[in-house]
Amino acid sequence: MNRKEETTLPWHRLGDERLAAQIDFIVRIDRLKSVARQTLLTDRSRRENSAEHSWHLALMALLLTEYAREPVDGVRVMKMVLAHDLVEIDAGDTFCYDENAKQGQHARELAAAERIFALLPDDQAAELRALWDEFEARCTPEARFAAALDRLQPLFNNYLTRGGTWQEHDVVCAQVRRRIAPIADGSPRLAEVAAAVISAAVEEGYLKD
Repeated sequence: MNRKEETTLPWHRLGDERLAAQIDFIVRIDRLKSVARQTLLTDRSRRENSAEHSWHLALMALLLTEYAREPVDGVRVMKMVLAHDLVEIDAGDTFCYDENAKQGQHARELAAAERIFALLPDDQAAELRALWDEFEARCTPEARFAAALDRLQPLFNNYLTRGGTWQEHDVVCAQVRRRIAPIADGSPRLAEVAAAVISAAVEEGYLKD
């Protein structure tokens, strides 16, 4: 959206720069719905997109905060998981088991964070950027719990699609165990759930031991 296009939009004609910037941001983040992830929907009809993933994590945060290792601010966790993948509008989704694609991932996402969050008014830009940085650093109980949810949700989908992404990319059990290890930092109880899912996936032939 360029400056000329902005001046023709109805909300830019109201003379409220803050509101116009907020609505511009809301419109721009619609692009997250077009960022495809590797994870299949549980009905196996298609791959989920990053907006759907973020929504799913927010609902998990609403329901599961009682299982966090330490007391957490559930609203802050919800904000964090809703904001954590907005950088993928620019950087795209990086498949967690693709070591080549992961090269330069942080630099790509950092550049995206600089651009995307700066579209908001300064106070909201600072808030969302701080949430993104906190999630990336996993330096607080909220960030560790948010990261646990982020690792757990694809695990459910891969099990329920009979191996889904694991089968497609020849992923083995050791790789999945390494991937989900941070769950224990955020929630020992959810780490037990993850371990049970992996054991069942191996037993049922969805995941190579």
